[in-house]
Amino acid sequence: MLSWSTESLLVDGRGQSEVRQGVTTQIMGEGWSWGPVNPAIKKRMKAEQTDIKYEIEWSTLSDYLHFLQRTGVSQNVASYLGATTVREYVLGLENKKPSAAELERMCQLVDREMRDGALGIATALEYSPAYYADTEELIALCKVAARHQGKYITHMRSEGDRLLEGIDEAIRISREAKIPAEIYHFKAAGKSNWKKMDAAVARVEAARREGLAITANMYCYTAGAAPLTACIPPWAMEGGEIAMRHRLRDPDSRKRILADIRHKTDWPNFYHNAGSPENILLIGFKQESLKPLQGKSLALIARQRGKDPVETLLDLLVEDQSSIGTAYFITAEENIRKLVPLPWVSFGCDEAAQAPEGVFLKSIPHPRAYGNFARLLGRYVREEKLLSLEKAIRKLTHLPATNLGLDHRGLLHEGYFADVVVFDPKTIADRATYEKPHQYAVGVRDVFVNGVQVLKDGEHTGAKPGRALWGPGKVEQ
Repeated sequence: MLSWSTESLLVDGRGQSEVRQGVTTQIMGEGWSWGPVNPAIKKRMKAEQTDIKYEIEWSTLSDYLHFLQRTGVSQNVASYLGATTVREYVLGLENKKPSAAELERMCQLVDREMRDGALGIATALEYSPAYYADTEELIALCKVAARHQGKYITHMRSEGDRLLEGIDEAIRISREAKIPAEIYHFKAAGKSNWKKMDAAVARVEAARREGLAITANMYCYTAGAAPLTACIPPWAMEGGEIAMRHRLRDPDSRKRILADIRHKTDWPNFYHNAGSPENILLIGFKQESLKPLQGKSLALIARQRGKDPVETLLDLLVEDQSSIGTAYFITAEENIRKLVPLPWVSFGCDEAAQAPEGVFLKSIPHPRAYGNFARLLGRYVREEKLLSLEKAIRKLTHLPATNLGLDHRGLLHEGYFADVVVFDPKTIADRATYEKPHQYAVGVRDVFVNGVQVLKDGEHTGAKPGRALWGPGKVEQ
């Protein structure tokens, strides 16, 4: 339900780390989507590429999905349309409210992409420039998506101090746009917010009783992953990463940024939610000279450099010339156990498909790339018995397929597409750790996608029968 394989499938269409867990369909789009792209967006995307290099040979989201299918993928792929991408296409990276004409252009983009098969609208509201969009802007975009049977899926405006308000906003958008809504990687972020999980669940269930189609997905780990720039206040991100780095070099702006990170919580401050620099693990640098720091905490790097952790954070962003992949230990194991059994919660890894080879070995992924789904079935189903195997399978198959409106998928049923997984419930387990994440899960024997075997006796066959899948609003040309 949440894949970041947008780049990784361009260099390795096998999707190994997920196929070997039984994943047959990857759903993309969290705020950003790989289309539509204009020259300015293409230029930014090229500048921000890290280990994986590729040419941007498409212009729309549907072009991108067709491109994946043509180049060959082992799994099915589908995508939401990123509201951030739509905003950047029309407004750039500035903190501004669209004019009536600009909002109309944004709505026209949504209409076109929905007709071309996007699943709906996706937001990632804790990050700039998505943070700059107000609720009314999002409702306007979602009303267009709703006309094409689309869905709204959201990384909410806050998963921490304003978690309940973030849920209220998602519910409001669903109600006013008359659109089903799903919460990405449902959690309470930050130790001081862990106690809010029961109230958060109650908010969603109250909306469901009201008749609103509100659902959620999750991953089975206490660490989230986001760029290190998620620690930077929104005002300092205005204009994008290049403008942000200029501010980090300016003494007055830098002083203000340091103070905001250390003391302010009126924005989604990931440094604050982590609770300590010990809980911030740096996993993806761009510069070869900094790659030896991968797998080290911000606290350790700061000690090695003899500097304050927040000063070190800013120094690293300047030195690496990237947003720096980071794991933040921000959620409670107790809350994971509360969410896993809920019948309206499905699962997404929130990572890219990987393989322990080639370009993927240049960085350290979050272990959920290799283990999220196997971890559910091995740890929470078999070992902890939080829910039955049958209910877990429903939450991995029929529930998300139904929420997405995918045609003839999600059930073992005559006439349905043969996306089939054979696994051993006694042995399925994750092996990836934060220290050694490049380890395949075990226990999945065979995987078929569209009736073609892509995994046989635990080994990839090399087959790439995956297809681009479309939302129910797609208009055939």
